[in-house]
Amino acid sequence: METTTVVAADAPNYAQILGIEPGMVVQELGWDEDTDDSLREAVEIIIGGEMEDEGTDEVVDVVLLWWRDGDGDLVDELMDAITPLGDEGFVWVLSPKTGLSGHVVPSEIAESAPTAGLNQTSAANLGDWSGSRLVQPKSRAPRR
Repeated sequence: METTTVVAADAPNYAQILGIEPGMVVQELGWDEDTDDSLREAVEIIIGGEMEDEGTDEVVDVVLLWWRDGDGDLVDELMDAITPLGDEGFVWVLSPKTGLSGHVVPSEIAESAPTAGLNQTSAANLGDWSGSRLVQPKSRAPRR
């Protein structure tokens, strides 16, 4: 018997907000007891399976990095996060909103991204979490 997961009609479509589409390979880093299960579930429903963990050998389309104040050096973590990332891939840094335990000031993400070779492109409201989308700069074609 096949089981179907039903998401409430009024639930935010987190996977759509994050730009995650069916068939994408998504890696999840920094999971802990405080992560948002509804966000995780929405992503896994869209991709049709479980997210990859930090030990994956797969090339990934998206990295979801749960990041809290006190988790360590964000630049180092971002450098590790982009290792399996495909050319068109992107990273979402997910951090608790202002006023919640583990909140990260947005300037920390904004300052860490370029040091890790990434550009911040957008932000998202994800319930109790905020997301910052980071991409690798496009390489310029050689001039002729």
